Amino acid sequence: MRGRHTDAVVIGEPHRAFYGNQYGLTFPLFEHYRVGLWVPEVGGAIDPSSEAHDLVMSVFGGMSKGERNRIKIRVRSSMEAQTKVEGRFLGGRPPYGYRLADAGPHPNPGKAAIGQRLHRLERDPDAAPIVVRIFGEYLGGFGIFAIAQRLTDDGVPSPSGADRARNRHRDGLAWSKGAVRAILINPRYTGFQVWNKQRKAELLMDVDDVALGYETRMRWNPREEWVWSERPAHPAIIDRDSFTQAQALLASRGPTSTGRTVTRTRHPYVLRGLLFCSDCGRRMQGNWNNGRPHYRCRYPAEYASAKALTHPPTVYVREDHILPAIDGWLAEAFAPEHLTTTLTALEQAQPDHDARGPALQRQLAEADRKLARHRAALEAGADPAMVTEWTRQVQAERQAVSAQLDAVGAQVAGQGSDARLTKQQIKALVEGLGGLLAILRAADPTDRAEVYKQLGLRLTYDRVSHTVLAETQPTSSMCVEFVSEGGLEPPCPFGH
Repeated sequence: MRGRHTDAVVIGEPHRAFYGNQYGLTFPLFEHYRVGLWVPEVGGAIDPSSEAHDLVMSVFGGMSKGERNRIKIRVRSSMEAQTKVEGRFLGGRPPYGYRLADAGPHPNPGKAAIGQRLHRLERDPDAAPIVVRIFGEYLGGFGIFAIAQRLTDDGVPSPSGADRARNRHRDGLAWSKGAVRAILINPRYTGFQVWNKQRKAELLMDVDDVALGYETRMRWNPREEWVWSERPAHPAIIDRDSFTQAQALLASRGPTSTGRTVTRTRHPYVLRGLLFCSDCGRRMQGNWNNGRPHYRCRYPAEYASAKALTHPPTVYVREDHILPAIDGWLAEAFAPEHLTTTLTALEQAQPDHDARGPALQRQLAEADRKLARHRAALEAGADPAMVTEWTRQVQAERQAVSAQLDAVGAQVAGQGSDARLTKQQIKALVEGLGGLLAILRAADPTDRAEVYKQLGLRLTYDRVSHTVLAETQPTSSMCVEFVSEGGLEPPCPFGH
């Protein structure tokens, strides 16, 4: 912790402290910070230069890994037996349509002694009829999207809306297709307890740097590995025949049911990430249609109705309806005859102050806070040699930041009250852009996209007026223009 110094760490059971190769990855940190590591099994402090100590600690890491695997096997075997034989609810969030009910004291005496109790699932009187409705409408011919829209239109709270305490990260305004599908594929609505649908997989955070360790991700297990209870464990909401029919109907839809193969082809989109929808403010996605690049914004109708937006399910615009007008506008804005207007706009748009000043001031204040903490640590009895080294490093950082801050101040003072580019510098920049824009139409789509990105181009498509609001901000705000979607009108003069 900050402000405290640790002389050594004592580990009583090393086969529980380090797992696998954790010792080899963490012990260099002990050496770096000059903190000793004491292990009784090696007779005291670990000697970094001792091969015997490294060997012993590696053995302990292997023992820890083996013990962990044995514990995992025992726990999973016990949970499988409890699910299959007892039909016990093993914890977690109850499925939509159910709620938790008390099932008596915990059979484990130790857990019962601290007040832990068993739970079981019981029907939720408000949500269970909605589950029945979803299965009925799906088997009646309605699609998942239509069911979600009908539920939203009828004002039925979505799963996240019905349980706001555990879904604060969701808006809960409308039903999504994912929520409807999750209900349709959940076998616990048949009254049987099902376990082992998912597993925790440990994946390398970076395959090129295994020292970073692993991260845990949830993965679906094959259906044949799911564990079902031998008899019903809680009240059923859907009978098994209806559930089986729903699964067959789900499997019959999609590319795999008809033998079609889906091949994905990468197409170049010049305006990728630059085009936004004016209705919802989201980025429009590239979509290849009839051999041409398009951009679309798909907004589910149930979300649009819940948020009172007049947003069609899909908004489309063709790329070749935008590019000619954009290129013409940029070429005219940076043309020699408009150079004076461009220079004036750029000069007026420059920030009044050097943006580096506040950031450097914050770094300087942080360095002062570090020095104060080091002084406090010294007064509290920390090692003077170590505190002196820390203080020397912070003082060196502070001097470097202070020099940068002085340089910024001198630059601002030398150019008057503001640190601004001269007109000659702006002219050189604009002339360079003018030469670059002259070859835009013949450029490769990937290179063209990079030019737009460097220009800070942002486009907002208005489906009602069929216009695009174009903004470009290479370093700061330059201009705002409207261009026609179809390119039928000439570009407006720069600065209007």
